[in-house]
Amino acid sequence: MNVQMLTIHTLMLPLKQPFVTHSTTIHEKPVVILELTDGDGLSGYGELVALPDPFYTEETYFTAKTMIAEVLWPLLHQAFPISHPKELQRVFRHVKRNKMAIAAIESAFWDLYAKQSGQPLYQLLGGTKQNVQAGIAIGQKQRQEDLFHAIQEAIEQGYKRVKLKISKDNDLQLIKAVRERFPSVPLMADANSAYTLEDLQQLKQLDEFNLSMIEQPFAYDDFLDHAVLQAELKTPVCLDESIASMNDLKTAIALQSCRIVNIKIGRVGGLQTAIEMVAFCQEKNIGVWCGGMIESGIGRAHNIAFATLPGVDLPGDLVGSSHYWERDIIAPEITVHNGLVAVSSHFGLGYDLQETVFAQLVKQTETLTV
Repeated sequence: MNVQMLTIHTLMLPLKQPFVTHSTTIHEKPVVILELTDGDGLSGYGELVALPDPFYTEETYFTAKTMIAEVLWPLLHQAFPISHPKELQRVFRHVKRNKMAIAAIESAFWDLYAKQSGQPLYQLLGGTKQNVQAGIAIGQKQRQEDLFHAIQEAIEQGYKRVKLKISKDNDLQLIKAVRERFPSVPLMADANSAYTLEDLQQLKQLDEFNLSMIEQPFAYDDFLDHAVLQAELKTPVCLDESIASMNDLKTAIALQSCRIVNIKIGRVGGLQTAIEMVAFCQEKNIGVWCGGMIESGIGRAHNIAFATLPGVDLPGDLVGSSHYWERDIIAPEITVHNGLVAVSSHFGLGYDLQETVFAQLVKQTETLTV
């Protein structure tokens, strides 16, 4: 692939409005974009999706940036030349965890490889869809009417499902109120590990609200307790933070800890592992959707390409650029029409960097050479 240089761009993107879960509130998102450049001047882009705090996984954007510069890039340097992005699994096979750091580099390799091949990324991955279904995640609101307004907007924009953040203090009251106001909207609840098995009876009461799934009710390593819960619920359990590797996925399915899996490219260590997970889920009849991490357009474009795969059949967290950002860093910006995102047929990710906007938002740049 004749890689010559890796440039790490750190940006700070203000959110239109704070995104609130039971454990954190995000007002602005540090966005780290990796630019991989070959000898002909072509660039491939990947996004580091780690958050400022280690509340979702152990990684933060700062620790992951350090890992990329101090460990992963030197390993790549020793392994050059690289001829295909799949080879990165071998290069990084001895690195423990650090999935988001690895995924950011691997994503940039995939984009560059697709551009060098003159093909759209989604086709190289094995994707077949021309449009992908978009769902929306709505953070917690202080006023119920604000939440109702956000849901009504999502319905009017055609989103295929609405995800609400819940906690032990608000779940039944919140879901009941939303169901009464919106009796037919496809609705799921995301718990972000807010519960334990002691809350079993409380969670069972959610069965009456016809939810499409309850996402990650227990801690990331509670495979056994999730299995107990799923056996007691009619509503499918979806695992998110629990699934960071193929072994995690095989464990969850063997124990019947879930019926649905949310696959996030960053959380599982890259597109190649994500593709392998989808294939395994198809064999085991497990539902799959593509989750999001409040990405910029670069990360979202990778998600769209992944969501075109056969087997990624449930609506994903694929909101348009304008949902989170006043200005995205790609052109054209991602848009949702009637609940669908059109897949770009241009080679690579299918989107260009908005150079002027990008330059205005960059706070720090570090260049690593071969």
